[in-house]
Amino acid sequence: MPFCLNKSLFINTIEQLNKVQNMRNFISYEKSLEILNNIKLNKGVTQKLFIIDAIGKVLAKDIIANHNSPEFPTSGMDGYAIKYEDINSDFLEIIDKNPAGFVVSSEVSKGKCIKTFTGSLMPKGSDTLVPIENVQVIDNKIKITQEVPFSFAVRNVGENYKKDEVLIKEGTIIGFAEIGVLSSLNISLVEVFVNPTIAVASTGSEILDLGETQTNDSQIRSSNHLTLEALFKSAGANVLQMGTIKDDIQTITNFFENALQKADIVVTTGGVSVGDYDFVQDVVKDRLKAEVLFHGVSIKPGMHILVALKDGKIIVALPGFAYSSTVCAILYVLPLIYRLKNSNEKLPIVKAKINCDFPKKMKKTIFTACNVSYENGEYIINFEGKKSGTSAILTNMLENPALLIQNEDSYDIKNGDLVDILLLNNLK
Repeated sequence: MPFCLNKSLFINTIEQLNKVQNMRNFISYEKSLEILNNIKLNKGVTQKLFIIDAIGKVLAKDIIANHNSPEFPTSGMDGYAIKYEDINSDFLEIIDKNPAGFVVSSEVSKGKCIKTFTGSLMPKGSDTLVPIENVQVIDNKIKITQEVPFSFAVRNVGENYKKDEVLIKEGTIIGFAEIGVLSSLNISLVEVFVNPTIAVASTGSEILDLGETQTNDSQIRSSNHLTLEALFKSAGANVLQMGTIKDDIQTITNFFENALQKADIVVTTGGVSVGDYDFVQDVVKDRLKAEVLFHGVSIKPGMHILVALKDGKIIVALPGFAYSSTVCAILYVLPLIYRLKNSNEKLPIVKAKINCDFPKKMKKTIFTACNVSYENGEYIINFEGKKSGTSAILTNMLENPALLIQNEDSYDIKNGDLVDILLLNNLK
């Protein structure tokens, strides 16, 4: 009986092989980061905001002090301003009071003192402040019951900051401390970089958005688009949520064309592997004619990640599994957000001690979920309660998670070794 091959099966097989051949030029993780870092980004757009509205934004210009703070010697607590040479005198006469917000005309001389309050300018002639609790008041005189050193409780000129000092550097994320400093400088409007906009969508005919009714057992609830929205918002990006998209070439094409008009980065999940319905890669390459920077990285999870450029916009197409897409979004999209924000942020990678042996399983850069704690001045990791299986297990990122990083050329890890980890809770 002659050998026969089904024609449609043959065509599908050839198409699969062509896809594999076109995509199998996997690059190293280090090479992919090099390519990512070499993407030339447009200089950030700036805007001026009232300082409270600028919280969480990135400062666009250095903040420089226009005066000394304090400008004059100032009292650091309630007490009596004296000349230090009188510290051992039997009694000192109280000649005046010096409340905050006023400039007392009286001058401290030998044998005299002025009652002075927190924040008041130190009276002329004084050089030391004796706290109220260190004196005994008798009639209109004080007796010092406990000595203090010279210049005690006196805030010197420029103690807080000096004129022309750079107080807040460009690239700083504005928080409560920055607001306080800006206020002290009488700055009400501050120039900040406009946060980037990211369009997010999940692709796949099997996925359902929140509220959609399940009609068959093969359908699953999509979490990817909402997980990524939360991740990107936590990093300071504006997110254009596009929801879920069915596996249809024209629908996916329409999504990209629309998203690229509105966003700086377009992020999708699913459709980048070698399946018959992995249409995202086809749309990016064939329909959009985007410049593919790389498609396939020797990492686990997320080896099928695709990054491309189209009309100055960045496309990041992530795998469909929840853990894979989230890890890759952290590794590739967050650094892009930091750069587009013009911030000084970096991924929080630190050294940690591992409490068990952990063999290297494959020649890839591997990111494995683990538990992390901080004990006696060092990070400690273990894998208690972490599940093994596919790259769909997003629950491994709950509680106190980190990612253990094993480089492509690394060896088996031994109990007690110091390893690199990425702190996930620092991204929330």
